[in-house]
Amino acid sequence: MYDIELTPQAIDDLRWFRKHEQQEIAETINQQLRYEPVTQARNRKPMRPNDIAEWELRVRHFRILYSVDTVVRIVEIQRIGEKRGNRFFFRGREEDV
Repeated sequence: MYDIELTPQAIDDLRWFRKHEQQEIAETINQQLRYEPVTQARNRKPMRPNDIAEWELRVRHFRILYSVDTVVRIVEIQRIGEKRGNRFFFRGREEDV
């Protein structure tokens, strides 16, 4: 089992969403990343090389960007945002990933 940690930036990202969206995102993180965070699945895939995270978890139009330390078994949530088309938005602002 992996521990899940959120960066301060990810916490701020999560707080930006409505309460029911926050709950949906948090539940999905616990279900999908607690046991097999580095196993590719329909809604979980490695990202192209970037400065933010190694993996992406898809929850409807939301995206959870995370990195995994398999030695100490920690999933670190880096950012939580929305994907519209091929663009990422964090707290309502478009950013490059």
